[in-house]
Amino acid sequence: MRHPATPATRRTALTLFGAALAATPFLKPVAATASVRATGLDDPAKKEIAMQLMSSAENSSLDWKAQYQYIEDIRDGRGYTAGIIGFCSGTGDMLDLVELYTERRPGNILAKYLPALREVNGSDSHAGLDPGFPADWRRAARDAAFQRAQDDERDRVYFGPAVRQGKADGLRVLGQFAYYDAIVMHGDGTDPLSFRNIRRRALRTAKPPAQGGDEVTYLDAFLDARVWAMKQEEAHSDTSRVDTAQRVFLRRRNLDLNPPLDWKVYGDSYHIG
Repeated sequence: MRHPATPATRRTALTLFGAALAATPFLKPVAATASVRATGLDDPAKKEIAMQLMSSAENSSLDWKAQYQYIEDIRDGRGYTAGIIGFCSGTGDMLDLVELYTERRPGNILAKYLPALREVNGSDSHAGLDPGFPADWRRAARDAAFQRAQDDERDRVYFGPAVRQGKADGLRVLGQFAYYDAIVMHGDGTDPLSFRNIRRRALRTAKPPAQGGDEVTYLDAFLDARVWAMKQEEAHSDTSRVDTAQRVFLRRRNLDLNPPLDWKVYGDSYHIG
């Protein structure tokens, strides 16, 4: 069950963000550190850790693969929230996901909802989706093709951009995860609370390693900026996913997220051995 105080949210320019990233990649650093070249968050073992960390915050569980079938309206103004990364009917990423699934498997059980998903995009409306959409989502989630589509859209819109920008900034695994968590919650675009503007706020006070700065100092500044952004919205006012998780790893200088990992989110304790 997704924690009620931590809805997966997207800023209004989310869909444009994904398209822009596909056309214009982030700037590359002049030189990357050996640790970034050797192991990033996209290493399979590190990616599994990232998904468990994210699921602890988004679903109060380390079992992220159980979330393919998850769907509910968490009353955050973004309609239905569903799947492994909290795709939302009101923000465009759920529409993109179902379009991809339908391209790969025409006539699937969700294809009939595409007109409604286009109509409700940008709102919290369920028009054309109720009453059957949640049950049909759960049925679709048993299809390996739909699971793969969720994985691919997660990587295209959230995970891939976060890792690329983290590596461009010379950040190791923890920093790349901090970017990933921020993009999932805030999306990106021109909104002052978007990921890129959180990053810009951090750059006012610290430089990332790719610009000659200290990694720990920069990550502290980024997490400060992230907490500031979260506190601007009531739904995100509990910042423990930063305070008692990411900052715990930072204080321990565990910049590569090497197990064992112990953290808390919203008062619940988690462990990866």
